Amino acid sequence: MQKFIITITETDFSLLALPCAECFILPAALPEEFVCEFASKAQAENKIVLAQTADLCLRHDLDGVLLDLSKSANIAADFKKETTGLKNKFTGIICRNRRHEAMLASECEPDFVAFKVWIDGQEKIRDLTDWYNEFFLIQSALIPQDEVDFLNFKTDFVVLDDTKYKIFVANQ
Repeated sequence: MQKFIITITETDFSLLALPCAECFILPAALPEEFVCEFASKAQAENKIVLAQTADLCLRHDLDGVLLDLSKSANIAADFKKETTGLKNKFTGIICRNRRHEAMLASECEPDFVAFKVWIDGQEKIRDLTDWYNEFFLIQSALIPQDEVDFLNFKTDFVVLDDTKYKIFVANQ
């Protein structure tokens, strides 16, 4: 079973207590005080905290970033630009759901590459993630956009927002 990366969308500390929640993403839209306190508490419990922007990562000394480069015309250049100053930080890249973009993202040597998946295209994305995991050592993540049965994907991580994660846990 995949591990979970949870995007925090509400000012709620309750997910920190769950043992299966090992990594969190903090969007820039959250209040600064909450980001600071959440990051401090998570890091005290040896949990990884990522930001959606390099600026937020550096400002709060977070563990790394998950960059959405799915609309990038030049993944390598944009990755380099976005990660300047992020030495020794975790990095993840969200790329378009194409083999070529997955290869370009992997050449940047992030810690993981993430793929978005929708119900109407899940078989195509399942084929893509299977292919990716067969050829690349870099870990993969899945970001389900609908009610996708993500447990049937061979990815290392699943990125869910806190609401979807709570629903998933309640249904288990």
